[in-house]
Amino acid sequence: MKFLKLITILFIFLGNIPYRNFVYADVNNQQDYKILSNNKKLSIANVEYYLKQGDVFIKKGDFDKAKDSYLDARKLAKQLASFYSDLNKSFTGVDARVPKEMQKKGKEILKILAESNQRLASLYIKNEKPDVAVPLLIETIRIMSPNSPEGKKAYQRLIQLGFVETNYKG
Repeated sequence: MKFLKLITILFIFLGNIPYRNFVYADVNNQQDYKILSNNKKLSIANVEYYLKQGDVFIKKGDFDKAKDSYLDARKLAKQLASFYSDLNKSFTGVDARVPKEMQKKGKEILKILAESNQRLASLYIKNEKPDVAVPLLIETIRIMSPNSPEGKKAYQRLIQLGFVETNYKG
Protein backbone atom coordinates (compact mmCIF):
# COMPACT_ATOMS: atom_id res chain seq x y z
CA MET A 1 0.00 0.00 0.00
CA LYS A 2 2.84 2.38 0.88
CA PHE A 3 4.43 1.48 -2.45
CA LEU A 4 1.33 2.62 -4.38
CA LYS A 5 1.26 5.90 -2.47
CA LEU A 6 4.92 6.42 -3.29
CA ILE A 7 4.30 5.85 -7.01
CA THR A 8 1.37 8.29 -6.94
CA ILE A 9 3.48 10.95 -5.23
CA LEU A 10 6.29 10.42 -7.76
CA PHE A 11 3.87 10.81 -10.68
CA ILE A 12 2.52 14.02 -9.17
CA PHE A 13 5.96 15.55 -8.72
CA LEU A 14 7.45 14.31 -11.99
CA GLY A 15 4.34 15.30 -13.91
CA ASN A 16 4.77 18.92 -12.80
CA ILE A 17 8.31 19.35 -14.10
CA PRO A 18 8.24 22.11 -16.69
CA TYR A 19 9.48 21.04 -20.09
CA ARG A 20 10.64 24.40 -21.29
CA ASN A 21 14.25 24.90 -22.16
CA PHE A 22 14.68 21.16 -22.79
CA VAL A 23 14.38 21.71 -26.51
CA TYR A 24 15.42 24.98 -28.01
CA ALA A 25 14.49 25.56 -31.63
CA ASP A 26 15.51 28.81 -33.23
CA VAL A 27 14.80 29.85 -36.79
CA ASN A 28 17.85 31.74 -37.96
CA ASN A 29 17.10 31.53 -41.66
CA GLN A 30 13.50 30.96 -42.71
CA GLN A 31 14.58 30.01 -46.23
CA ASP A 32 15.97 26.78 -44.75
CA TYR A 33 12.44 25.76 -43.80
CA LYS A 34 10.84 26.51 -47.16
CA ILE A 35 11.28 23.00 -48.42
CA LEU A 36 9.70 23.54 -51.84
CA SER A 37 11.87 26.58 -52.53
CA ASN A 38 14.97 24.39 -52.21
CA ASN A 39 13.46 21.19 -53.59
CA LYS A 40 12.10 22.08 -57.02
CA LYS A 41 9.89 19.01 -57.50
CA LEU A 42 6.62 20.93 -57.38
CA SER A 43 7.59 23.99 -59.37
CA ILE A 44 7.47 25.68 -62.72
CA ALA A 45 11.23 25.17 -63.01
CA ASN A 46 10.75 21.40 -62.85
CA VAL A 47 8.17 21.51 -65.66
CA GLU A 48 10.67 23.44 -67.77
CA TYR A 49 13.33 20.87 -66.87
CA TYR A 50 11.12 18.05 -68.18
CA LEU A 51 10.60 19.96 -71.44
CA LYS A 52 14.35 20.49 -71.85
CA GLN A 53 14.99 16.81 -71.14
CA GLY A 54 12.45 15.90 -73.80
CA ASP A 55 14.22 18.16 -76.28
CA VAL A 56 17.53 16.46 -75.47
CA PHE A 57 15.96 13.04 -76.07
CA ILE A 58 14.53 14.27 -79.40
CA LYS A 59 18.00 15.40 -80.51
CA LYS A 60 19.34 11.97 -79.58
CA GLY A 61 16.52 10.28 -81.50
CA ASP A 62 15.03 8.61 -78.43
CA PHE A 63 11.36 9.43 -79.07
CA ASP A 64 9.95 7.16 -76.36
CA LYS A 65 11.93 8.85 -73.60
CA ALA A 66 11.08 12.25 -75.09
CA LYS A 67 7.39 11.36 -75.02
CA ASP A 68 7.66 10.27 -71.39
CA SER A 69 9.43 13.49 -70.46
CA TYR A 70 6.82 15.63 -72.25
CA LEU A 71 4.04 13.66 -70.56
CA ASP A 72 5.68 14.26 -67.17
CA ALA A 73 5.91 17.97 -67.94
CA ARG A 74 2.26 18.04 -69.00
CA LYS A 75 1.10 16.16 -65.91
CA LEU A 76 3.02 18.40 -63.50
CA ALA A 77 1.89 21.54 -65.34
CA LYS A 78 -1.75 20.49 -65.05
CA GLN A 79 -1.32 19.81 -61.34
CA LEU A 80 0.31 23.18 -60.74
CA ALA A 81 -2.36 24.99 -62.77
CA SER A 82 -5.03 23.32 -60.66
CA PHE A 83 -3.26 24.20 -57.40
CA TYR A 84 -2.78 27.84 -58.42
CA SER A 85 -6.42 28.09 -59.47
CA ASP A 86 -7.63 26.61 -56.19
CA LEU A 87 -5.50 29.02 -54.16
CA ASN A 88 -6.68 31.92 -56.29
CA LYS A 89 -10.32 31.06 -55.62
CA SER A 90 -9.73 30.44 -51.92
CA PHE A 91 -8.08 33.80 -51.28
CA THR A 92 -10.31 35.94 -53.48
CA GLY A 93 -11.81 38.61 -51.23
CA VAL A 94 -9.51 37.68 -48.34
CA ASP A 95 -6.08 38.99 -49.35
CA ALA A 96 -5.70 40.51 -52.82
CA ARG A 97 -1.97 39.82 -52.98
CA VAL A 98 -2.36 36.04 -53.02
CA PRO A 99 -4.81 35.86 -55.97
CA LYS A 100 -2.60 38.29 -57.90
CA GLU A 101 0.42 36.01 -57.40
CA MET A 102 -1.61 32.91 -58.26
CA GLN A 103 -2.93 34.52 -61.46
CA LYS A 104 0.61 35.38 -62.52
CA LYS A 105 1.89 31.88 -61.81
CA GLY A 106 -1.22 30.36 -63.38
CA LYS A 107 -0.71 32.24 -66.64
CA GLU A 108 2.93 31.23 -66.71
CA ILE A 109 2.19 27.56 -66.14
CA LEU A 110 -0.61 27.57 -68.75
CA LYS A 111 1.85 28.86 -71.35
CA ILE A 112 4.24 26.07 -70.43
CA LEU A 113 1.37 23.55 -70.55
CA ALA A 114 0.49 24.78 -74.03
CA GLU A 115 4.12 24.39 -75.05
CA SER A 116 4.26 20.83 -73.71
CA ASN A 117 1.02 20.04 -75.58
CA GLN A 118 2.51 21.43 -78.80
CA ARG A 119 5.70 19.40 -78.46
CA LEU A 120 3.80 16.26 -77.58
CA ALA A 121 1.40 16.78 -80.49
CA SER A 122 4.34 17.23 -82.87
CA LEU A 123 5.83 14.00 -81.58
CA TYR A 124 2.56 12.12 -82.10
CA ILE A 125 2.20 13.55 -85.61
CA LYS A 126 5.76 12.50 -86.40
CA ASN A 127 4.94 8.98 -85.14
CA GLU A 128 1.85 8.93 -87.39
CA LYS A 129 -0.66 9.20 -84.55
CA PRO A 130 -2.51 12.42 -85.43
CA ASP A 131 -5.66 11.19 -83.68
CA VAL A 132 -3.78 11.47 -80.38
CA ALA A 133 -2.41 14.91 -81.30
CA VAL A 134 -5.81 16.49 -82.04
CA PRO A 135 -7.06 16.58 -78.40
CA LEU A 136 -3.76 18.14 -77.31
CA LEU A 137 -4.06 20.87 -79.92
CA ILE A 138 -7.68 21.54 -78.99
CA GLU A 139 -6.72 21.76 -75.32
CA THR A 140 -4.05 24.31 -76.22
CA ILE A 141 -6.65 26.46 -77.97
CA ARG A 142 -9.03 26.12 -75.02
CA ILE A 143 -6.53 27.09 -72.32
CA MET A 144 -4.73 29.84 -74.26
CA SER A 145 -7.60 31.21 -76.44
CA PRO A 146 -7.65 31.20 -80.24
CA ASN A 147 -6.18 34.72 -80.37
CA SER A 148 -2.96 33.85 -78.54
CA PRO A 149 0.13 32.90 -80.56
CA GLU A 150 -0.05 29.40 -79.08
CA GLY A 151 -3.74 29.06 -79.98
CA LYS A 152 -3.16 30.27 -83.54
CA LYS A 153 -0.30 27.83 -83.98
CA ALA A 154 -2.42 24.95 -82.64
CA TYR A 155 -5.32 25.84 -84.94
CA GLN A 156 -2.93 26.00 -87.89
CA ARG A 157 -1.76 22.48 -87.04
CA LEU A 158 -5.39 21.31 -86.98
CA ILE A 159 -5.84 22.73 -90.48
CA GLN A 160 -2.66 20.96 -91.65
CA LEU A 161 -3.98 17.69 -90.23
CA GLY A 162 -7.31 18.15 -91.99
CA PHE A 163 -9.32 18.16 -88.78
CA VAL A 164 -10.73 21.62 -89.57
CA GLU A 165 -10.99 23.44 -92.89
CA THR A 166 -11.92 27.02 -92.07
CA ASN A 167 -9.00 29.42 -91.89
CA TYR A 168 -8.95 31.57 -88.79
CA LYS A 169 -7.78 35.08 -89.51
CA GLY A 170 -7.88 36.37 -85.91
